Amino acid sequence: MTIMDRESCNKMLLGTWVGGFIHSIIQVALVVHLHFFGPNEIDHYFCDVHPVLKLACTDTYVVGVVVTANSGTITLGSFVILLISYSVILVSLRNQSVEGRRKALSTCGSHIAVVIIFFGPCTFMYMRSDTTFSEDKMVAVFYTIITPMLNPLIYTLRNAEVKIAIKKLWGKKFFWTSGKEWGVII
Repeated sequence: MTIMDRESCNKMLLGTWVGGFIHSIIQVALVVHLHFFGPNEIDHYFCDVHPVLKLACTDTYVVGVVVTANSGTITLGSFVILLISYSVILVSLRNQSVEGRRKALSTCGSHIAVVIIFFGPCTFMYMRSDTTFSEDKMVAVFYTIITPMLNPLIYTLRNAEVKIAIKKLWGKKFFWTSGKEWGVII
């Protein structure tokens, strides 16, 4: 509460909304000026910018570069901000007790896992040139469906009640070894 007060939280929230709005407006403004004739079906699971650019009947090289720069800036900027915040947390842990460090590292470990699972595919999709690969659809499904499904699972596995329920469900005894990893007794 000493670092994150309501005003700081509101500023971060407003910054996120404004950043997302500006990012979206730039991409829509770039695509709306293109001419489209012929096939109107994209080879993708959802209407993403790069597949829409493939349908345009004009040269989209410059638009593709700007879209990649725009998306890359948002993706890389968010990732760098997260890395800086985790670095500040890790540096501040030097002054904490062993138990406080363990709890903070446990929470940060879950957060970092989710960040990597999300930003890995996003980096593959949006921080590269305007080319389409056969893997794009699989990667898109991963970061739009699989990652949000894994997110609650990653966080609930830290809950003691969930661990007990899993023990009962699987009929196995799980235990923590030194508070860091899972152990299984069959």
